[in-house]
Amino acid sequence: MPLTQTLLALAVLASAVLAPVVLAPVIPASAVPAPAAAQPDDTPQGEWPLDPRPEVEAAFDPPDDPWGAGHRGVDLAGRIGQPVRSALPGEVRFAGRIAGKPVVTVAHGDTRTTYEPVVATVEVGTRVSAGGVIGALDLPGSHCFPRACLHWGWLRGDTYLDPLDLVGGGPVRLLPLWRDEPVAAGGWRPPVHPYAAWLPPLPAPPVPAPVVSAPPSAGGRPVGSLP
Repeated sequence: MPLTQTLLALAVLASAVLAPVVLAPVIPASAVPAPAAAQPDDTPQGEWPLDPRPEVEAAFDPPDDPWGAGHRGVDLAGRIGQPVRSALPGEVRFAGRIAGKPVVTVAHGDTRTTYEPVVATVEVGTRVSAGGVIGALDLPGSHCFPRACLHWGWLRGDTYLDPLDLVGGGPVRLLPLWRDEPVAAGGWRPPVHPYAAWLPPLPAPPVPAPVVSAPPSAGGRPVGSLP
């Protein structure tokens, strides 16, 4: 092959190999999107509404539908008059009675917490901090009657959430409602009914029938008496 044709063939081959490299657009590193960072857990860190840390007597058991049976919160063992604290910082949105039961609701952005039965010591519109006292635990309306306990709820819109998530979930220790302390091994006791000591009133004593004397006969003896 003549030298001129050989050089021309090599030039064509070189242009075919180098063209994609030369013509390829150069994309700056800043234009390349970085991989999405892992989203942090958006569950806030809250405070227990009772101090010291209470026992959980009934855990969260959401219903399958808005009208279904379930437990829309948790029940925490407490005592009558015990201070109740807001689990998160927020604003008091309700402080009053619902169906005769004292209730306090605190809003926290797109969620809210509810506390019942609680007699409020704050007014609507009050800003409270996490752990700030909002009222005192009452007995009427208690889920653990005849003992006092706090029913604590957490909602986002109309969706019920588990309030124990605000305090790390914590080990749940369920206690029967009829006792205050764990029963020692081998020392089980039957539940005590609140009216176990009641006795029905005694019947009134019978009234004796009046004694009627027979009138005397003409001879001076009562009628029917022996001579």
